[in-house]
Amino acid sequence: MLRRSLLALSRSERLKNMVATLPVSSGIVSRFVPGERTADAVGATRGLVADGLTVTLDHLGEDTVDREHAQTAADAYLDVLQALAREGLTPAAEVSVKLSGVGQALGVDGDRIALDNARRICQAAVNAGTTVTLDMEDHTTTDSTLAILGELRLDFPDTGAVLQAYLKRTEGDCQDLSHGGSRVRLCKGAYKEPASVAYQDKAEVDLSYVRCLKLLMAGEGLPMVATHDPRLVEIAGALARDLDRGPGEFEYQMLFGIRPDEQRRLAGLGHTVRVYVPYGEQWYGYLMRRLAERPQNLTFFARSLVSKR
Repeated sequence: MLRRSLLALSRSERLKNMVATLPVSSGIVSRFVPGERTADAVGATRGLVADGLTVTLDHLGEDTVDREHAQTAADAYLDVLQALAREGLTPAAEVSVKLSGVGQALGVDGDRIALDNARRICQAAVNAGTTVTLDMEDHTTTDSTLAILGELRLDFPDTGAVLQAYLKRTEGDCQDLSHGGSRVRLCKGAYKEPASVAYQDKAEVDLSYVRCLKLLMAGEGLPMVATHDPRLVEIAGALARDLDRGPGEFEYQMLFGIRPDEQRRLAGLGHTVRVYVPYGEQWYGYLMRRLAERPQNLTFFARSLVSKR
Protein backbone atom coordinates (compact mmCIF):
# COMPACT_ATOMS: atom_id res chain seq x y z
CA MET A 1 0.00 0.00 0.00
CA LEU A 2 2.83 2.40 0.89
CA ARG A 3 4.61 1.66 -2.37
CA ARG A 4 1.46 2.38 -4.35
CA SER A 5 0.94 5.63 -2.45
CA LEU A 6 4.48 6.76 -3.20
CA LEU A 7 4.08 5.96 -6.87
CA ALA A 8 0.88 8.02 -6.91
CA LEU A 9 2.76 10.90 -5.24
CA SER A 10 5.30 10.78 -8.06
CA ARG A 11 2.58 12.43 -10.15
CA SER A 12 1.61 15.02 -7.52
CA GLU A 13 2.44 18.52 -8.73
CA ARG A 14 1.94 19.94 -5.25
CA LEU A 15 4.51 17.65 -3.63
CA LYS A 16 6.80 17.99 -6.61
CA ASN A 17 6.85 21.77 -6.19
CA MET A 18 7.66 21.42 -2.49
CA VAL A 19 10.40 18.85 -3.00
CA ALA A 20 11.84 20.83 -5.89
CA THR A 21 12.80 23.59 -3.44
CA LEU A 22 15.37 21.22 -1.96
CA PRO A 23 18.89 21.83 -3.25
CA VAL A 24 20.11 18.81 -5.19
CA SER A 25 22.98 18.50 -2.72
CA SER A 26 20.73 17.83 0.25
CA GLY A 27 19.91 14.63 2.09
CA ILE A 28 17.96 12.02 0.16
CA VAL A 29 18.46 13.75 -3.19
CA SER A 30 22.25 13.58 -3.23
CA ARG A 31 22.11 10.01 -1.99
CA PHE A 32 20.56 8.93 -5.30
CA VAL A 33 21.44 11.76 -7.72
CA PRO A 34 25.01 13.12 -7.79
CA GLY A 35 24.02 16.41 -9.42
CA GLU A 36 22.31 18.21 -12.25
CA ARG A 37 25.26 18.96 -14.56
CA THR A 38 27.41 16.93 -16.92
CA ALA A 39 30.38 17.69 -14.69
CA ASP A 40 28.56 16.14 -11.72
CA ALA A 41 27.86 12.95 -13.71
CA VAL A 42 31.46 12.69 -14.92
CA GLY A 43 32.78 13.31 -11.41
CA ALA A 44 30.63 10.52 -9.97
CA THR A 45 31.71 8.22 -12.79
CA ARG A 46 35.36 8.97 -12.14
CA GLY A 47 35.02 7.94 -8.50
CA LEU A 48 33.12 4.74 -9.25
CA VAL A 49 35.55 3.63 -11.95
CA ALA A 50 38.43 4.26 -9.54
CA ASP A 51 36.71 1.78 -7.19
CA GLY A 52 36.74 -0.90 -9.88
CA LEU A 53 33.12 -0.43 -10.93
CA THR A 54 31.55 0.31 -14.29
CA VAL A 55 28.79 2.86 -14.90
CA THR A 56 25.71 3.63 -16.93
CA LEU A 57 24.57 7.28 -16.92
CA ASP A 58 20.93 8.32 -17.23
CA HIS A 59 20.15 11.96 -18.03
CA LEU A 60 16.82 12.54 -16.27
CA GLY A 61 14.40 14.15 -18.69
CA GLU A 62 11.15 12.21 -19.03
CA ASP A 63 8.86 15.27 -19.16
CA THR A 64 9.52 16.05 -22.82
CA VAL A 65 6.79 18.21 -24.33
CA ASP A 66 7.97 19.07 -27.87
CA ARG A 67 10.51 18.23 -30.58
CA GLU A 68 12.93 20.93 -29.46
CA HIS A 69 12.91 19.62 -25.90
CA ALA A 70 13.58 16.10 -27.20
CA GLN A 71 16.54 17.32 -29.22
CA THR A 72 17.92 19.14 -26.19
CA ALA A 73 17.65 15.94 -24.15
CA ALA A 74 19.55 14.04 -26.85
CA ASP A 75 22.18 16.79 -26.96
CA ALA A 76 22.77 16.28 -23.24
CA TYR A 77 23.80 12.69 -23.98
CA LEU A 78 26.15 13.83 -26.74
CA ASP A 79 27.72 16.24 -24.27
CA VAL A 80 28.25 13.66 -21.53
CA LEU A 81 29.60 11.06 -23.97
CA GLN A 82 32.18 13.53 -25.27
CA ALA A 83 33.15 14.41 -21.68
CA LEU A 84 33.52 10.75 -20.74
CA ALA A 85 35.72 10.08 -23.76
CA ARG A 86 37.92 13.10 -23.02
CA GLU A 87 38.58 11.77 -19.53
CA GLY A 88 39.26 8.22 -20.70
CA LEU A 89 36.23 6.84 -18.85
CA THR A 90 34.91 4.80 -21.76
CA PRO A 91 34.21 1.96 -22.30
CA ALA A 92 33.84 1.54 -18.52
CA ALA A 93 30.97 4.06 -18.70
CA GLU A 94 28.00 3.85 -21.05
CA VAL A 95 24.65 5.67 -21.14
CA SER A 96 21.04 4.63 -20.50
CA VAL A 97 18.33 6.41 -22.49
CA LYS A 98 14.63 6.73 -21.74
CA LEU A 99 12.92 7.10 -25.10
CA SER A 100 10.21 9.27 -23.54
CA GLY A 101 12.93 11.82 -22.89
CA VAL A 102 13.95 12.00 -26.55
CA GLY A 103 10.50 12.19 -28.12
CA GLN A 104 8.65 8.88 -27.84
CA ALA A 105 5.53 10.47 -26.32
CA LEU A 106 5.17 13.22 -28.92
CA GLY A 107 2.03 12.00 -30.69
CA VAL A 108 1.97 10.12 -33.98
CA ASP A 109 5.52 11.21 -34.84
CA GLY A 110 6.90 10.27 -31.42
CA ASP A 111 8.47 6.96 -32.36
CA ARG A 112 10.24 8.45 -35.38
CA ILE A 113 11.53 11.42 -33.36
CA ALA A 114 12.76 9.10 -30.62
CA LEU A 115 14.43 6.79 -33.13
CA ASP A 116 16.21 9.66 -34.86
CA ASN A 117 17.47 11.07 -31.57
CA ALA A 118 18.46 7.63 -30.31
CA ARG A 119 20.46 7.10 -33.50
CA ARG A 120 22.37 10.30 -32.80
CA ILE A 121 23.14 9.11 -29.29
CA CYS A 122 24.20 5.65 -30.46
CA GLN A 123 26.55 7.14 -33.04
CA ALA A 124 28.03 9.44 -30.40
CA ALA A 125 28.52 6.41 -28.15
CA VAL A 126 30.35 4.55 -30.93
CA ASN A 127 32.56 7.62 -31.46
CA ALA A 128 33.28 7.67 -27.73
CA GLY A 129 34.08 3.96 -27.65
CA THR A 130 31.08 2.81 -25.64
CA THR A 131 27.46 1.67 -25.86
CA VAL A 132 23.84 2.63 -25.16
CA THR A 133 21.09 0.81 -23.27
CA LEU A 134 17.43 1.70 -23.82
CA ASP A 135 15.58 1.97 -20.53
CA MET A 136 12.09 0.50 -20.24
CA GLU A 137 9.20 2.55 -18.87
CA ASP A 138 5.53 1.81 -18.20
CA HIS A 139 3.87 -1.07 -20.03
CA THR A 140 2.15 1.15 -22.61
CA THR A 141 5.55 1.87 -24.17
CA THR A 142 6.96 -1.66 -24.21
CA ASP A 143 6.08 -2.56 -27.80
CA SER A 144 7.27 0.82 -29.08
CA THR A 145 10.55 0.58 -27.17
CA LEU A 146 11.28 -2.94 -28.42
CA ALA A 147 10.47 -1.91 -32.00
CA ILE A 148 12.88 1.03 -31.77
CA LEU A 149 15.48 -1.29 -30.23
CA GLY A 150 15.16 -3.59 -33.23
CA GLU A 151 15.71 -0.67 -35.62
CA LEU A 152 18.75 0.56 -33.71
CA ARG A 153 20.36 -2.86 -33.52
CA LEU A 154 20.53 -3.01 -37.32
CA ASP A 155 23.27 -0.37 -37.22
CA PHE A 156 24.26 -0.51 -33.54
CA PRO A 157 24.06 -4.19 -32.54
CA ASP A 158 25.48 -3.55 -29.06
CA THR A 159 22.45 -1.48 -28.03
CA GLY A 160 21.18 -2.89 -24.75
CA ALA A 161 17.59 -3.69 -23.77
CA VAL A 162 15.79 -3.56 -20.44
CA LEU A 163 13.05 -5.98 -19.42
CA GLN A 164 10.87 -5.78 -16.30
CA ALA A 165 10.12 -8.99 -14.43
CA TYR A 166 6.83 -7.77 -12.97
CA LEU A 167 5.23 -7.66 -16.42
CA LYS A 168 3.52 -10.92 -17.30
CA ARG A 169 4.78 -10.76 -20.88
CA THR A 170 8.46 -10.60 -19.95
CA GLU A 171 9.27 -14.32 -20.11
CA GLY A 172 8.37 -14.27 -23.79
CA ASP A 173 10.45 -11.13 -24.34
CA CYS A 174 13.40 -12.81 -22.62
CA GLN A 175 13.17 -15.73 -25.01
CA ASP A 176 13.09 -13.35 -27.98
CA LEU A 177 16.08 -11.34 -26.76
CA SER A 178 18.36 -14.12 -25.48
CA HIS A 179 20.20 -14.56 -28.77
CA GLY A 180 23.91 -14.03 -29.33
CA GLY A 181 25.14 -10.45 -29.09
CA SER A 182 22.06 -9.28 -27.20
CA ARG A 183 22.58 -7.31 -23.99
CA VAL A 184 19.57 -7.47 -21.65
CA ARG A 185 19.19 -5.77 -18.28
CA LEU A 186 16.60 -7.60 -16.16
CA CYS A 187 15.03 -5.52 -13.39
CA LYS A 188 11.91 -5.96 -11.28
CA GLY A 189 10.14 -2.81 -12.47
CA ALA A 190 9.30 0.46 -10.72
CA TYR A 191 6.09 1.79 -12.31
CA LYS A 192 2.56 1.44 -11.01
CA GLU A 193 0.95 -1.11 -13.34
CA PRO A 194 -2.51 -2.73 -13.42
CA ALA A 195 -2.99 -6.35 -12.37
CA SER A 196 -4.05 -7.20 -15.90
CA VAL A 197 -0.47 -6.82 -17.14
CA ALA A 198 1.76 -7.01 -14.06
CA TYR A 199 2.22 -9.19 -11.01
CA GLN A 200 1.21 -7.30 -7.88
CA ASP A 201 2.57 -9.59 -5.15
CA LYS A 202 6.27 -9.32 -4.30
CA ALA A 203 6.68 -13.09 -4.19
CA GLU A 204 5.16 -13.42 -7.66
CA VAL A 205 7.52 -10.75 -8.99
CA ASP A 206 10.51 -12.53 -7.47
CA LEU A 207 9.48 -15.85 -9.00
CA SER A 208 9.03 -14.19 -12.38
CA TYR A 209 12.48 -12.63 -12.03
CA VAL A 210 14.07 -16.03 -11.45
CA ARG A 211 12.21 -17.61 -14.39
CA CYS A 212 13.31 -14.77 -16.67
CA LEU A 213 16.87 -14.89 -15.38
CA LYS A 214 17.09 -18.60 -16.12
CA LEU A 215 16.09 -17.93 -19.73
CA LEU A 216 18.68 -15.19 -20.13
CA MET A 217 21.46 -17.16 -18.46
CA ALA A 218 20.72 -20.18 -20.65
CA GLY A 219 20.70 -18.01 -23.78
CA GLU A 220 23.59 -16.71 -25.83
CA GLY A 221 23.39 -13.03 -24.94
CA LEU A 222 24.80 -11.02 -22.04
CA PRO A 223 22.48 -10.99 -19.00
CA MET A 224 22.67 -7.81 -16.92
CA VAL A 225 21.30 -8.67 -13.49
CA ALA A 226 19.76 -5.49 -12.05
CA THR A 227 18.83 -6.19 -8.44
CA HIS A 228 19.80 -5.30 -4.88
CA ASP A 229 18.05 -8.36 -3.42
CA PRO A 230 20.73 -10.57 -1.78
CA ARG A 231 18.77 -13.73 -2.64
CA LEU A 232 18.58 -12.84 -6.31
CA VAL A 233 22.25 -11.88 -6.39
CA GLU A 234 23.05 -15.32 -4.96
CA ILE A 235 20.70 -17.06 -7.41
CA ALA A 236 22.28 -15.24 -10.34
CA GLY A 237 25.74 -16.37 -9.28
CA ALA A 238 24.57 -19.97 -8.86
CA LEU A 239 22.90 -20.00 -12.28
CA ALA A 240 26.04 -18.59 -13.88
CA ARG A 241 28.18 -21.29 -12.28
CA ASP A 242 25.77 -24.06 -13.29
CA LEU A 243 25.80 -22.81 -16.89
CA ASP A 244 29.58 -22.26 -16.99
CA ARG A 245 29.31 -18.50 -17.34
CA GLY A 246 32.44 -16.78 -16.10
CA PRO A 247 32.49 -13.36 -14.38
CA GLY A 248 32.87 -11.62 -17.76
CA GLU A 249 29.85 -13.37 -19.28
CA PHE A 250 27.20 -11.57 -17.23
CA GLU A 251 27.12 -8.50 -15.05
CA TYR A 252 25.45 -7.18 -11.94
CA GLN A 253 23.79 -3.77 -11.98
CA MET A 254 22.81 -1.66 -8.99
CA LEU A 255 21.63 1.90 -8.42
CA PHE A 256 23.88 4.73 -7.35
CA GLY A 257 23.61 5.10 -3.60
CA ILE A 258 22.19 1.64 -2.84
CA ARG A 259 24.35 -1.10 -1.30
CA PRO A 260 27.69 0.46 -2.31
CA ASP A 261 29.60 -1.99 -0.08
CA GLU A 262 27.98 -4.90 -1.91
CA GLN A 263 28.87 -3.33 -5.24
CA ARG A 264 32.53 -3.18 -4.25
CA ARG A 265 32.43 -6.69 -2.76
CA LEU A 266 31.15 -8.21 -5.99
CA ALA A 267 33.66 -6.24 -8.04
CA GLY A 268 36.39 -7.49 -5.72
CA LEU A 269 35.38 -11.05 -6.62
CA GLY A 270 36.05 -10.28 -10.28
CA HIS A 271 32.48 -9.58 -11.39
CA THR A 272 31.49 -6.71 -13.62
CA VAL A 273 29.31 -4.42 -11.49
CA ARG A 274 27.64 -1.54 -13.31
CA VAL A 275 26.25 1.35 -11.27
CA TYR A 276 23.22 3.17 -12.68
CA VAL A 277 23.89 6.88 -12.14
CA PRO A 278 21.08 9.36 -12.85
CA TYR A 279 21.73 13.08 -13.14
CA GLY A 280 19.94 16.20 -14.35
CA GLU A 281 17.31 18.69 -13.31
CA GLN A 282 14.29 16.38 -13.61
CA TRP A 283 15.17 14.13 -10.69
CA TYR A 284 11.82 14.22 -8.88
CA GLY A 285 10.05 11.30 -10.59
CA TYR A 286 13.16 9.16 -10.31
CA LEU A 287 13.48 9.97 -6.61
CA MET A 288 9.88 9.01 -5.85
CA ARG A 289 10.26 5.65 -7.61
CA ARG A 290 13.37 4.93 -5.53
CA LEU A 291 11.41 5.71 -2.37
CA ALA A 292 8.64 3.40 -3.55
CA GLU A 293 11.13 0.57 -4.06
CA ARG A 294 12.66 1.04 -0.60
CA PRO A 295 10.15 2.80 1.70
CA GLN A 296 12.70 2.77 4.54
CA ASN A 297 14.38 5.60 2.64
CA LEU A 298 11.49 7.79 3.80
CA THR A 299 13.47 8.40 6.99
CA PHE A 300 16.23 10.09 5.03
CA PHE A 301 13.69 11.95 2.91
CA ALA A 302 11.88 13.31 5.98
CA ARG A 303 15.16 14.56 7.43
CA SER A 304 15.86 16.41 4.19
CA LEU A 305 12.46 18.10 4.27
CA VAL A 306 12.88 19.14 7.90
CA SER A 307 16.35 20.54 7.35
CA LYS A 308 15.77 22.14 3.95
CA ARG A 309 16.05 25.63 5.42
